[in-house]
This record gives sequence, C-alpha cells and structure tokens, in this order.
Amino acid sequence: MPIVPNSTCHENCPGCAHRKMTLQQSLDLKMQWLNKILSIWSDRLDTIRSMTPTLCWQYRNRVCLHAQWNFSRWKIGLMRRDEVVDLRDCPVHSPLVQKAVHIFSNCLPSDRDFPLVFYAQSGTQVTLVVKQKTMPDLTWLDDNLMVQLKSAGIAGLWLHMNPGAGKNVFAKNIWHLLWGVPRSRDSNGLIYGPRSFQQVAPSLYQHSLGLAEKFLSPESHDLVIDLYCGRGAGLVRWSAKTNRVMGVELDGEAFACARVNAPSVFVLRGKCKDRVPQLIEWVRTLTPETARRLIYLNPPRTGLEPEILDWLAKDYQPDCMAYLSCSAGTLRRDMEHLEKSGYDIIRITPYDFFPHTHHVECLALIKKTNNQLIPS
Repeated sequence: MPIVPNSTCHENCPGCAHRKMTLQQSLDLKMQWLNKILSIWSDRLDTIRSMTPTLCWQYRNRVCLHAQWNFSRWKIGLMRRDEVVDLRDCPVHSPLVQKAVHIFSNCLPSDRDFPLVFYAQSGTQVTLVVKQKTMPDLTWLDDNLMVQLKSAGIAGLWLHMNPGAGKNVFAKNIWHLLWGVPRSRDSNGLIYGPRSFQQVAPSLYQHSLGLAEKFLSPESHDLVIDLYCGRGAGLVRWSAKTNRVMGVELDGEAFACARVNAPSVFVLRGKCKDRVPQLIEWVRTLTPETARRLIYLNPPRTGLEPEILDWLAKDYQPDCMAYLSCSAGTLRRDMEHLEKSGYDIIRITPYDFFPHTHHVECLALIKKTNNQLIPS
C-alpha cells in the first residue's frame, strides 16, 4: 500500500519526506541508514517495528504549527520559505487535531487584534502563542466557541504570551488557562499538560517499554533509576515491581506530572548531570548486597551527557541498561563509550515512531560484560 498522500495532503508540505514511498520502501530506507550508522552491531540489529499501513494515517496527536493571517482567516500549518502551508486537513494529524485546527483557523480575529504566531496541541490541550506581552482582546472566546471546543474533545485552552516568538516557540512563565482544565489523561491514564511530550505512536512506545521491562526484569530488592523520565510512563512500570525507584527530569511540567503519575517514586528535577551527587547518595543508602542495579535512559537527541557516561561506568555500574534513543548517531557514540567501559550491546530494536518521515528511534539493551564488576 503506497504512502501516497490522499487529496487532502498539500503538495508543498515539507513535513513528510517519505510520503511518496510505500510503507515497506520507507522502512527499508530507515534500516539501510541504521545498518550504516550502527554497522558495528549489525548482527544485533532487529527488523524495524512499525504500525500497520492503516494506523500510519491520522496518528499524530501532538503538533506545533506556524500560524499566518490570510486576509479572512488563519492558515495553520508548516512554514515553507516565507509562507505557511495550510494543514487543516493533514492526513497524518489525528481527527482531534484536525477538528481543533479547523475551529481556530476560522474563529480567531485578525493578526492586528490577535498576533498569533504558533498553534500547539498536546492531545486535548491546545495552546495559542501570541507575539506580544500584554493580554489581547478575548471577546472571540464566547459561549458558542466553548461549546464547539467541548464537542470536538478539547479539554483545555491556553494562551502563551511570548513577545520574542520566532525561532523559540515558548518563553517562561507566561501561560494563561483561558478555558477548561489544566491537565488531561492519555489512553493509559497518565496525566499530561499543554507542554507535555507525548510519543505520537503510543502502541509502539508501550511495546518498547514492555521490551525494556522484560530485559531489566526488576524485582522487589532491585534498584531502578530512570533518567530523562518525562511524565513517568516508565516509572509506573518499574514502581509496580520494586519500591526502590528514582527518576530525574528537567522540564517542570513533565516533572509535576511524573510526581502525580508515579506518586511512590522519588523524582528529582534538573539536568541529569547536575543530579549525580544525589543519585550517588541515594544508591549508597538504599543498595542491599543482593540488589541489582538497573537503569532506563531516554535522553534528547544530543544523547547522554559526558558526566552521566562517566557516572555509569565508574560509580553506578548498572547490571543492565535499556536505552531508548531518537538519534542513531549519538546512540553509536554512547554505546562505543559503554563498550570500552565493560558493557556488551545485547540487542537493538528500531521503532518507526514517525511514519512518513525519515526519523527512526532505537531501543538498545545493554548488559555488563560477564556480569563482572567494572574496575574504576
């Protein structure tokens, strides 16, 4: 079944690099790339896991789009050169996103009264980013619109005032809840907010977490550390097996959600590299002699900080690691470092979290060589 966009897909859209390929052609291209970048471990590289061709459409429930006034209404979509490509009916956007974009592209006043720059949506939470520091006129937010939003499935509407909006979408502490509730729950019952990162392929993400859990196999006496823990989807799994779990997350909203989603877990806020002293102290006070040390890692595209790699190799020395990476390049760099530190790469499973694009993520399962202690 070819990944040829239907009539609602704008031909000038820069969003999907693989849209004119079949699903298999797209997956083959991604595997070629991974075999090149991760050639050292090609014998341990699984076949890429993807959704069915049908589920590859209308899957994206989280978007950040540009906005541009077009005489009588707003165009909301992706920027190409100096013009926004209108994506009101983008076939990869979920029905919820499509409905909400339609509503706001027609109901908002002109750019003179409402200088909209970005439209962001995380599930049922919508954020309108305006390029000014004072509250704009909000008379357009009437009872009729509130009924439309509720009917469409929107739970919260936010205004974010960012006078410096341009390259950076969000500034700090200028958020206003205009209507609805500040938090929602996803299909797994986890709390999220308007800025919360969510994997756009939840079934594949849950599969990756399940594979990581099976490999780590935490038991009641084991320690589990979850770095870059996000909203706590992994924390919920690990804490069901052991009460010795710690998470670290930088983003304030994700941190707050993680504490609600995994209330029994001790979660630290901040950069992971800055929390190494607390991690060392926590491990020192809680580790029984029989405990295994486990870790789950889900860093940003830049990969693991050097301080974290150093701490892993010389101090924490986990028995097993599960590392979900969104960059094959930084994954290779980090795995080379870990191998030199006494670890074996057991298995690498790629995931097609973003169909129709060139992006691919990988879950690496890593184990201490011969289960021997690593010399410091």
